[in-house]
Amino acid sequence: MSGAAPYAALSPDLVLAAVDAAGRWSDGRLLTLNSYENRVFQVGLDEGGFVVAKFYRPGRWSDAAIEEEHAFALELAGAELPVVAPLVVHGHTLLRHEGFRYAVYPRRGGRAPSLESADQLEWLGRLLGRMHAVGSRERFQARGTLDRATMIEAPMRATLGSDLLPAHLFDAYRHAASRVDTAVANRFEAVGPLRQIRLHGDCHPGNVLWTDAGPHFVDLDDARMGPAVQDLWMLAGDDAAMDALLEGYGQFRDFDPVELALVPALRAMRQVHYAGWIAERWHDPAFPAAFPFAEEARWWEQHIADLHEIADDL
Repeated sequence: MSGAAPYAALSPDLVLAAVDAAGRWSDGRLLTLNSYENRVFQVGLDEGGFVVAKFYRPGRWSDAAIEEEHAFALELAGAELPVVAPLVVHGHTLLRHEGFRYAVYPRRGGRAPSLESADQLEWLGRLLGRMHAVGSRERFQARGTLDRATMIEAPMRATLGSDLLPAHLFDAYRHAASRVDTAVANRFEAVGPLRQIRLHGDCHPGNVLWTDAGPHFVDLDDARMGPAVQDLWMLAGDDAAMDALLEGYGQFRDFDPVELALVPALRAMRQVHYAGWIAERWHDPAFPAAFPFAEEARWWEQHIADLHEIADDL
């Protein structure tokens, strides 16, 4: 597996063989699902139905970190939370085939939640309150923490070290991103120490699927330690939506309202991280195809302007 094309050897035949090796015999039906960080496939089974096979990006997470994610998902599922957890195969969830690490999941469909519905938001809030009650029992040891080092400093280095950033914008980007970093640091310092718990970590609407039976959560790939509000703010489009989420949340776990002051900082961190993520992954052929705008100077000019606006608002 080349670092320049980490999935070059991941052929359809290899995917099907990996599912067979996990004891779930495939029938040849294969559908590539939307994912950039990893590679994810829906695979049809001889017995009927489907599974989802997720192949992990080489070098991103250690084995221990992936296993910790899996254990958390299984712990949540064991607490009767609607979280899609990996299948256990001969006592293991992290599997290997032809040099790739992968996991097999049950296929769970659904539609996007209606984030304008107070009832659905309260329902999500109740589930997140229960999820965080479980998440607060222990700490991640291998998955790290949602912090400036991972969400600002590392992405800044990736952007500054990438040919994607036009040379004439190098100093302007560094100044804008540094302003955001300073403003975020000041916001965290002003809020003070907060309780860190195990989080979903990337709880945006695309990772919540709704069925007639209610919602379920998928993709804990970004699970890490952090403040509870991280799993709430991406589902809340405005103050009324956040109020609805917290109405449900409070039925199962106390929420520290001081954490709401972190939302602008968390949003800023995500903005810096997004550009750095694209820059760091540009060697993967999927990224130029999916994010062609990142090769345009005008996109970086707008990104820099956005960062200055974010720093001003913080």
